[in-house]
Amino acid sequence: MQGFLILMGLGVAAITLAAILWSIAVPERRIWPPKRYTTLTPFLVWVPTFTLFGGLTLLGVWGWADLDIPSWLRFGVGLPLILIGNIVVWLEVSHFGVPQTGGAKGKLRTEGMYRYSRNPQYIADIGIVIGWMILSAAPWAMIVGLAGIAVLIAAPFSEEPWLRDQYGDAFEDYSTRVRRFL
Repeated sequence: MQGFLILMGLGVAAITLAAILWSIAVPERRIWPPKRYTTLTPFLVWVPTFTLFGGLTLLGVWGWADLDIPSWLRFGVGLPLILIGNIVVWLEVSHFGVPQTGGAKGKLRTEGMYRYSRNPQYIADIGIVIGWMILSAAPWAMIVGLAGIAVLIAAPFSEEPWLRDQYGDAFEDYSTRVRRFL
């Protein structure tokens, strides 16, 4: 079962990263963000997302504390990263709505955490993954987690051309004022 979870996590991360890199290299035929938001889009966005996070969680439970990471670091850094990351992600999802977070067209958000970063949800997701890697102290969670982080770092590079097309000068002004990550 653990081998399946490792392959599934790395496979989902590799396919997702390939789709994002394709979208960066060939923006006129991009996969992410979707050209049209359809009834199938949420499945194409959320199934891989929850599969990767679910596999990562199970790998962390499976290999719990296999690595020699001090408890103060696991619980003093890992747990707060998970909690703070979830607060940021779900707070911003509540402002956007699930469809816009998953690629539907909407309003350019520059308030809330978007005042400090153009991608606070990705940063928060990265914080959650790093937090889980530290808290679980599980070797395979570390490896799959790093693959997931690569996806989260790459995603904004495929989204920003789409945002420029959608919001024009408003996005250009925003992107000159606010950093991509931190």
